[in-house]
Amino acid sequence: MTPLRQRMIEDMELRNLSPKTIKLYIDNVSRFARHFGKSPEVLGPEAIRTYLLYLVQDRQVAWGTYKQVLAALRFLYRNTLQRGEIVHDIRCPRPERHLPEVLSFDEVRRFFQAVHSFKHRTILMTAYAAGLRISEAVRLRVCDIDSQRMVIHVVQSKRNKDRYTLLSPLLLQMLRHYWWAARPDDWLFLGPSRVKPIAVGTVQQVCRDARNEAGLDKAVTPHMLRHSFAPALRGPFRRTGDRTRWVAGGADFFLPVRVLSRLFRGKFLDLLRQAYVAGKLKFPGQLASTVNSADFKRLLNRSVQTE
Repeated sequence: MTPLRQRMIEDMELRNLSPKTIKLYIDNVSRFARHFGKSPEVLGPEAIRTYLLYLVQDRQVAWGTYKQVLAALRFLYRNTLQRGEIVHDIRCPRPERHLPEVLSFDEVRRFFQAVHSFKHRTILMTAYAAGLRISEAVRLRVCDIDSQRMVIHVVQSKRNKDRYTLLSPLLLQMLRHYWWAARPDDWLFLGPSRVKPIAVGTVQQVCRDARNEAGLDKAVTPHMLRHSFAPALRGPFRRTGDRTRWVAGGADFFLPVRVLSRLFRGKFLDLLRQAYVAGKLKFPGQLASTVNSADFKRLLNRSVQTE
């Protein structure tokens, strides 16, 4: 391991990046260095620009891949090499906006009928009904299932944030049946060693096998299950089982606005701007200071222009 790689790993660990992110960044920086056959320490802005053009024009990588590469290079030059000026003027391109592919109710039914292991079916149903990433579902502990408040506690989710999501009565019933059969003590879904949780790759393979057996044309993944039903079932916000508070799938307060703008962005923002100009928008409490605010008007104009 080169001193530069070791130093970058240590810098990422100091910033509490996840092991998955650390590996992703290191792999991307390694590919960047191999492309030129030189250490990143001697490469500058023109080399980065050339490499990014290579990814876009020759490799035709997806926007998400491009973003990951850029994030890795930014971390390397800003934090490890302390040469942030090299990546200062490199901007991330406009994201491609695609609605996620989802399964119909009939496809979901056929898929789950093809999952024969009760444990695997319970894991996938948990991801489906609670809107969990598969990495979150496999790392659930018994204590994360709160049947009193009818919520699931998701610990150290994306960006190292905790959150709550809803626990439906049907899912709770299934989890109870699973608990009586498996009797887990700590990790809810144990792997073969019964010490560590089941591997994500195992669940992904179960998805592929069930998809083939069910004869589905779509490339079913655990993440597709997350998109297929839970968001529509829960809506942007929903009250908890004890009806005392509202929870969302994530920590984003403006999730309803994001959902609407994703589907009807241009029309939604144009009507919002018209309502603002006509004085029909009401701003309660501390938000009242934004009425007739030039900043708010500029924000609306800028949002419409990005459409």
